[in-house]
Amino acid sequence: MSSSILCAIDISDTGKDREVLKTAIKLARLDDVQLDVVTVVPDFGMSLVGGYFNKTHHDEMMSNAKEQLSAEVLETAGSELNAKIRHIVVFGKTYEEVLKTAKKANSSLIVVGAHKADLSEFLLGPNAARIVRHSTCSVYVVRI
Repeated sequence: MSSSILCAIDISDTGKDREVLKTAIKLARLDDVQLDVVTVVPDFGMSLVGGYFNKTHHDEMMSNAKEQLSAEVLETAGSELNAKIRHIVVFGKTYEEVLKTAKKANSSLIVVGAHKADLSEFLLGPNAARIVRHSTCSVYVVRI
C-alpha cells in the first residue's frame, strides 16, 4: 500500500507520457492514495549559458511549464480528478529533482516512463535508469 504516488512526466513533447500518467492514475486509484505529478524544467548547467537569457527567463519557463503540466494532466485525467492531483514543477537535473520530490512528498512509489533507450543504459532511458538505481522507494517503469 502506498502513501502517495509520484508520476514524473516530460511536457516537452505533448502527449508523449500520456500512458505513464494513465498508469499512475490507475495505481493511485487502486491504492486510494494521493497522486502527485512532477515535471522538471532542465537546468542549463552552466552560468555562462544562463548569461545569454534575460533575468525573467527562468520565471517565464517555470510559469509556462506549470501551464503545460496543468493542461496535460487535465486532458488525461479529466477535471474532477485533476482537482485532486498535486501539480509540481521543479528546476534542475531530471533524475535528481524527481528523487528529491519523492522524498519531500514521502512517496512510496515513483511512476516513470522509459524512452530513448540504448544498450549503454540496458534498454532504459538515462533518467529512468538513474531513478531506478538511486530511489529509496519502489519505481514502476512504463515502457513507451
